Amino acid sequence: MKQHYIPVTASVPGVNDSQIAFIRRVIRTALAAQGVDFPCEVDVLVTNDAEIRELNREARQVDKSTDVLSFPAFDLRPGELPGEEDADPGTGRVPLGDMMISMEHVAAQAKEYGHSNRRELGYLVVHSVLHLLGYDHVDEGPMKAQMREREEAVLAELGIAR
Repeated sequence: MKQHYIPVTASVPGVNDSQIAFIRRVIRTALAAQGVDFPCEVDVLVTNDAEIRELNREARQVDKSTDVLSFPAFDLRPGELPGEEDADPGTGRVPLGDMMISMEHVAAQAKEYGHSNRRELGYLVVHSVLHLLGYDHVDEGPMKAQMREREEAVLAELGIAR
């Protein structure tokens, strides 16, 4: 079977190979945990607050920086997956969407929550993958609880504790 294709682009200095490998491993683990057993593509941009603010303003008309932005290729409900028929005929992979992560937010939130940058980065990557797969947290109700439960399960599988 073809592997997932996860190009990671860093538009800021200081992003190292081990962080990129970690992002890819988290994405693969999150996809497997959600039952994604067909080859997919997830494009990742690792950036800073200024660039993510600009992307947030352009895409969502929200003029502020944020920790992570997710741009799903499909309008899915939680637990629903795209089909193999959604694969790009050229690559054979299903394009799930794009993820942008602000490393400045990763560092600030890790400090705020009292855990490592690695844990915060892992959490945001899992969070974004779940958004790409139709999960949301617009309310404080069951959808948010379901999303948190999935996030914690994937982080536990990766051995990343709070």
